Amino acid sequence: MRFLILCFLLLSTCVFSQEDIIAKEYFKNGDFEKALLSYKKLHSRSPLNISYTTALVETHQQLKQYQQAQDLLLETLQKINYPGFYVELGYNYQLLEQPENAVKNYNIAFSSIDENPNYVFSVARSFQNHSLLDWAIRSYEKAMSINENLNFNMQLAQIYGEQGNVEKMFVSYIDFLEKNPTYIDEIKRAFSDFLTEDGTSENNSKLRKILLTKIQENPELIWNDLLSWLFIQQKDFNKAFMQEKAIYNRAPESLDRIIQLAEIARTDEDTDIALTIYDYVIKTAQDTETLLQAHYSLLELKTEIENPKAYNGIKSEYLKLFETFGYQTQTLGLQIAYAHFLAFYLNTPTEAENLLKQTLKLNLAQNQIADVKLELADILVLQEKFNEALIYYSQIQQQLKNSTISQEARYRVARTSYFKGDFKWAESQLNILKSSTSQLIANDALDLKLLISDNKYEDSTQTALKLYAKADFLAFQNKNTESITLLNTLLKDHATEPIAANALYKQAKLYESKKEYNLAENNYNKIINGFPDSLLADDAYFALAELYNNVLGQPEKAKQLYEYIIFNFADSIYFVEARKQYRSLRGDTISQ
Repeated sequence: MRFLILCFLLLSTCVFSQEDIIAKEYFKNGDFEKALLSYKKLHSRSPLNISYTTALVETHQQLKQYQQAQDLLLETLQKINYPGFYVELGYNYQLLEQPENAVKNYNIAFSSIDENPNYVFSVARSFQNHSLLDWAIRSYEKAMSINENLNFNMQLAQIYGEQGNVEKMFVSYIDFLEKNPTYIDEIKRAFSDFLTEDGTSENNSKLRKILLTKIQENPELIWNDLLSWLFIQQKDFNKAFMQEKAIYNRAPESLDRIIQLAEIARTDEDTDIALTIYDYVIKTAQDTETLLQAHYSLLELKTEIENPKAYNGIKSEYLKLFETFGYQTQTLGLQIAYAHFLAFYLNTPTEAENLLKQTLKLNLAQNQIADVKLELADILVLQEKFNEALIYYSQIQQQLKNSTISQEARYRVARTSYFKGDFKWAESQLNILKSSTSQLIANDALDLKLLISDNKYEDSTQTALKLYAKADFLAFQNKNTESITLLNTLLKDHATEPIAANALYKQAKLYESKKEYNLAENNYNKIINGFPDSLLADDAYFALAELYNNVLGQPEKAKQLYEYIIFNFADSIYFVEARKQYRSLRGDTISQ
């Protein structure tokens, strides 16, 4: 018998749930007559269910059956004490154009908070649902004044944001955060919709002043954290660094935040402040691991930005570090970086190869061995020792099956085959990697796979694809000038073939690396005008927009291109960033 009762209850619950879903779907689709029938059934079975009553009232209102909605609310209020229904009743009077009766019922709901501050949950939410925001604000404020343990600053902040009262919104969020510091990431996300990269904008200035006042009144580190975050949004990394130093000086537990700031500045190409931060970490770090990480990042950045004439000086810095810390497992990352520098920048790959083969003799874990072999194989590819490189890549795959580094090794096997012109084997490996657990590897594999599959049938000899692969290999070898020259040959002989768009894009990126920005601009325009249906069209639009915005100082042109992406490439990976940059250039201060 108990089993039968349990089955009946479960069946009844399932029926209710299914009918609820159907009713909501009818309402959502505007089929209010059918929604009304469904909600009447649900309400008749559970007349005191607040959700069903509210939904039935809303359905009556959609059908302009205001009297039926009123009767239902009055009947329900006689049975249960739910002050939120007075708001619903008032709103129904508002729809009947009876403002005095509307306000009367709003006041009844509002006054109920004096009786029990917890009634604010239903009352304020009902006010918000009908965009009666001033009433909602007053309700939350009254409840907090009666019971100091209640904190509705988050809800108030959201309402102020809806009203466009940004300063009050900032203050409410910060008041909430003062008692709930664990919500800092959520608050940052909320703030980001109302800020721009322009530090002089009104909203940015308001938030900065509020935070500075907080630091003076109540010098908690959370305000320095927020202020640092604000400066990062404005790309004012020097001021962010000052805040991060203040945080570290008061809580010197870890330099990770400061290192992260250096990485952000570096990514944004503010190399001067990145160098300054790395220097600070080197002077401040107490543990060897952090010290080596900072040295590694500093030398890597110097390699990227320095003139080749300075490379010997960078080599000397590496050697001094090895004199201090030795060639051991702790300096493994530094050894790999030094080998890469020797091979790809100083053009001494044999020295690099010998160094890494010595490194493999250290007492390394399997994943460390894989890191060394991956770099060693790349250096062998650089020297066109393809077969030996493939052995190392294969060893990684065998020793660390299904790992991310194993998938990376498979990708590099495919890339090596592609460099050699063995497109069939490369494509077979790339097909496997399209479902890689690493999104980055999967994306790289898909890009290379599309390049091969879209161009391998253009002619029987695959001349254009082989030229492109050779140019790609020259770029891999850091021979950018030679790569550009070979791409010119491809563009001259295969100007109308689809691969020309790839050649123009590759060449544009190489021009950017050589700071030949006008030539890069010209190439992007050629893709936009000559290959509007190419898979690289959105890449070209975005790259050109970024060039205008960040390098060439032509924000209006950038804004037009970002806008074009928004309206014509909704499924592009650049859509979100294009929209963000467009709104920033347009001067938006709140989310639309």
